[in-house]
Parts: sequence; C-alpha cells; structure tokens
Amino acid sequence: MDDLDIPAGVPAAAPYRVLARKYRPSNFDDLIGQDAMVRTLTNSFTTGRIAQAWMLTGVRGVGKTTTARILARGLNYELADGSGGPTVDLRENGVHCQAIMESRHVDVLEMDAASRTGIEDVREILDGVRYSPASARFKVYIIDEVHMLSDKAFNAFLKTLEEPPPHVKFVFATTEIRKVPVTVLSRCQRFSLRRVDSSVLAAHLSKIIGREELLADDEALALVARAAEGSVRDALSILDQAIAHGGGRVEAETVRQMLGLSDRGRVVDLFEAVMRGDAAESLGIFRELYDGGSDAALVLTDLAEFVHFVTRVKLVPAALGDASVTEVERVRGRSFAETLSHRVLSRAWQMLVKGIAEVQAAPKPAQAADMVLVRLAYAADLPTPDEALRALKNEPGVPTGGSPPSSPRPTGGNGGGGASLAIASRNLDPVPSSAPRAVAEAAPVLRLDSFEQAVALAEKHRDIAFKMALERDVRLVSFEDGKIEFRPAGGASANLAGDIQKRLSTWTGRRWVVAISREEGAATLREIAEEKRATQLMGVAAHPHVQAIMARFPGAEIIGVRNLAVAEPEPENAPPPEEDDEDEED
Repeated sequence: MDDLDIPAGVPAAAPYRVLARKYRPSNFDDLIGQDAMVRTLTNSFTTGRIAQAWMLTGVRGVGKTTTARILARGLNYELADGSGGPTVDLRENGVHCQAIMESRHVDVLEMDAASRTGIEDVREILDGVRYSPASARFKVYIIDEVHMLSDKAFNAFLKTLEEPPPHVKFVFATTEIRKVPVTVLSRCQRFSLRRVDSSVLAAHLSKIIGREELLADDEALALVARAAEGSVRDALSILDQAIAHGGGRVEAETVRQMLGLSDRGRVVDLFEAVMRGDAAESLGIFRELYDGGSDAALVLTDLAEFVHFVTRVKLVPAALGDASVTEVERVRGRSFAETLSHRVLSRAWQMLVKGIAEVQAAPKPAQAADMVLVRLAYAADLPTPDEALRALKNEPGVPTGGSPPSSPRPTGGNGGGGASLAIASRNLDPVPSSAPRAVAEAAPVLRLDSFEQAVALAEKHRDIAFKMALERDVRLVSFEDGKIEFRPAGGASANLAGDIQKRLSTWTGRRWVVAISREEGAATLREIAEEKRATQLMGVAAHPHVQAIMARFPGAEIIGVRNLAVAEPEPENAPPPEEDDEDEED
C-alpha cells in the first residue's frame, strides 16, 4: 500500500490520547481521594524512614500502578545539577521523571504477574537484584497483580523481601489482597487505596471538561461519577465515550441513553407508586422507562439504590449533602425518610435484591421485572408479622390463647370457622396508605365521636404518614361525626383537607365534610403532647427525691417519665376486718 500524500507545510495530526492516559497523575498532588496515603509517604520521606517494600491494594482504576510509578519517581528524584533526594514534592521534572512515568527507565522495572506467574520469572528478578542501578538512586521493581504469582514464586521472594539490598525497592499492586500470603504482607508497608467519592470524582471530571474546552451538565457528570463506582479510570473512559456520543457536549439524557440508565425523577415516581401500593401505575412507569431504552435490571437496580439512599437519609441526614444526588432525589428522599419506617424500607430492599437476580436470569427480563414490582406493591399493603398478630388478638371472635376449637359451630348455612377466616383476611389486607380501595365500600358505617378517634383510625389502617399529618398539621376548630373544620398549620400539605375527606369517607363508610377555617383553632395534638411532656418533666424534676438523686449524680438528665401501675387504695367506707372470737373473749 502506498503511503498517503501529506501536503507540504501541513504537520501530521497527533494521535488522539484517551482521557484516562492524557490526565494520568504524574505527582502526588494530582492524586485524588488518597490523602491518607500521601500524608504517610510525605512524613516517611521527610524523616528518612523509607520502607523497603510497599503493597498497594484497591479496586480497579483507583490508581495503583500510577501511584507505584509516582513512588518510583519520588525515590529517584534528582535535578540536573545533581541535587535532590527522595521527596514527594515533584512539581518540577527531574532527570529521571519523564522516563519513569513513560515506563522506559532502565532502573524501574515493571512486571505483570498476571502473565508471568512462575518461579522462573521471579528468579530473573532476583538475579538482577544483586546489581546496582545503572543511573538512578534506587532500582525499583513494580509488580502488578501480584496475587497471581504461584506459591513457589511467593516463597522465592520471601528472603529478598526481608533483607533486600539497600539500593532495591519493591512496589506491589493487587486487587485481591486476600490472595497474597501473610508472609509476604508482613514484609511490606500496606496502603489501601480507597474508592473516590462521587462528589470528588464529579468535581475532577468538571475540571477536565474545562481543560478540554467542552460543555457538560452537572447532572451528566454526576451520572458518570456514579456509574464509575469510585474508579477514576472508569469515570474517564465513560466520559470519553459520552463526549463522542454527544458530539462534544455531555448532557444527562445522552449519558442515560448511552449507559441504559433510567430517568432519576421517574425512578423516584416509581418508588412512590410502589410504596403507595399502586401496581397499575408502577407497571406504567416501568414500561415507560423500558420503552425509553432503560435496561429492566438497571431500573430495579436504580430503584434499590434509591431505597438505600432513603434508608441512609433516615439514619444519617448528612447523606443529603452528597454531590452525586440530584435535587429531585434530595427533596423527595427527605420526605420519604420522614414517613416510611425502617421495616418497610428493609423489606423493599430484600425483595429488590432477590428480584434483580430473577430479572437477570429470566428469559424475558421485562416480564420478570413486572412481577417484581407487583410483589413490591402488594407487600406495601401487608402488615408486618407482629402487626398481624396484634390485629388478630384484638379482633373479636378470634381466640387469643390456647388452641383453636376443633370443630366450628354452625351458624345458619355457614360454619363459624368461615366467619373467623373472613375476619383474619380483612385484617391481613388493610386499606393502602395513599390510595384506599373500593373494597372498603362494603364496610359497615363507623361513627367517630372525637378527633382522637380519627387519628386512631389512621393508625389502625397503618397509614402512618396520614396519622402524622393529622397530629402535626391540624389545628382543630370544630369536630362532629361526619364534619371537621380546621386551620392548617404552617408547612401543611395543600391537599390535606381532600386527603382527610377521602380517607375518612372510605374508612367509615359515610361521606364526610371537611372545611378549612380562618379561625386560629386549637393547638395540634403534637404540640399538646410536647407541652404535656414538658410539664411532666418539670413536675418530676421538682420532686425532692429526684432532686436528691440529681445532686448525687452530677450531669444526670431526665429523659423520660413512665407511670408504673400501683395497687388501688381501699375505699374509706370499707367495713373493718372481722375479729376472731378468741380476741373478743380476751
């Protein structure tokens, strides 16, 4: 084939370098997310306490091999005038720096243990250990994926690792630290390179986009950082692909289509529908995501990730500050964390983990995902085991102890056992929290004589979010059976009146009128309970015995008051006990 003709005066185009190679760190300042290791090496080099061997471990793409080269560069740092010594300050290139970072220095030898695993390969290294370096200060051996070496190869290293020549340093890198013998680990200084946080990784990608003079959405970079799972190399590879896919502009929708990800906002909508027990809407949202190009297993994975996020927010509110979390996830995740219980979230997580495996193994993943969502929506309405037992014990006609009767008594044309079964079934399938079902229309008319009974009814139907809204947001003006007038508290939902009317009408079997008043209204039930608790604590704290205890134990604090059952005193008009005849005679 003839050579291509290049016009005179036009320089040949430089070959393209992928971002993962172009922006590979060349000094310790460029390493991101590894502050602990850099601090340790800085102190070691400053004090002259330099180890003879290092073991670098971590997941793929966090910078193990790159760190090994930077470490070799720092050990052999020397300026053109002959000055310099081992250091971590590598802002200025030394005599050996460029050759070391390009893996072509004669005294820095790299070996891939994945392809050279035998004892003969190790003997070749050990034979060269005896000779002094040709030009550098130290002869550095970098062995990547060291866990792939055979047992004999590891044993051959032991003596040299324990007593190496003063001019030799070893740097090992591995992703499987458990496969490295303890005898080798004990002879090395170990550094665990941690996954890079999504927020740090997103900021790093933003800097690279600026250097490349490109445009990228913050949400798109957050998606790339999240998909990389803490690997800098994976993040740069995905970013490279996204730049090519979007024609120089990186947008969130482009990244979703490229990776088969689902819209985070619609995933949150899917979570809400599932937790509400609305299977039809859940299937509709999933079908929309699936038709838009999202993988079925990835949709459930994103759903499980959001369940995990809500659980973390419930336990650690600081998780809302994660830069990789979108604004939709942050706002709605906080709301879900306040209303959903740990048990509901844990049950959803377990079902999703099992469901993801089913979808991945199913011949038709979309259909398998549909069935997983149906199970989740159905489970949202089910009580927990202890709630089911409590409901059965409180139900009239259901035995609370002992064994059930051996033969039910007939009542009319149906057996009594059938009535008990109907009662149990009704308790095990309560009305959902946000979308009451039509089956409640057949329920008998229920009368409510107080607002507290309405709150108790919400608790009975396991609608915890609605119960909390009644206690927190309702300033009652007037209440009678079938009618409520109230003033919403600050921060109350705009649909609170409609929700009250809808639920009470369904649960009681009769229509309710709910009106919002301009009057101030009474204090909310939560405010009343907090005031009562404060008053109770003040009264207990004023008791002489409690004050004596508090004086005896400085720093003690009253955190709660519990009323213990005591024996009732005998009435004043009770007849005196009868005296024995013998006493009367005396």
